[in-house]
Amino acid sequence: MTDNNIIKLNKDNILRLKIQTSDGKDTGEVLEFDLEDIELPLKYQELAEKDKKNRDNLRNQFLIIEKREDVKGKKLLSKNEEDKIRALNEFFNKEKEIYNIFLGEKGVEKLLNGRKLGWTSLQEIDEIIEKQISPYLNVSMENITNKIKSKYGKKDEEIEVLN
Repeated sequence: MTDNNIIKLNKDNILRLKIQTSDGKDTGEVLEFDLEDIELPLKYQELAEKDKKNRDNLRNQFLIIEKREDVKGKKLLSKNEEDKIRALNEFFNKEKEIYNIFLGEKGVEKLLNGRKLGWTSLQEIDEIIEKQISPYLNVSMENITNKIKSKYGKKDEEIEVLN
């Protein structure tokens, strides 16, 4: 057999983000984003929409719980406090699913590095997405648009693709 029977795949335009602990040690985990995946911006948009709905749902659940008369719970906490904790637990589980739509399989878990998902870690993940991933999405969409224009477009004045 010769090398003519081997197909080597090109991995251009793959954004790889190595994950490190706060003290700079590699976790061995990596987030990868195919910057030529035209569905990536749609996944980002879906994350934003579903996140907003999930937060609204939590707010509504808390309002309902707070309007109820509180009674003693089964153990240390009151019934309303137990229900708030359950609602928060459900909220954070749903947030993991929502963020993993964009970050990829177990993306949230990779970023948490063994920690539990909470308000602070959600803010950290939002900051990572905003500062380290989102700028690449904008450049990527521009590059895809330019490639489409150069291959299929007539002239810039005659046709606007994806604008």
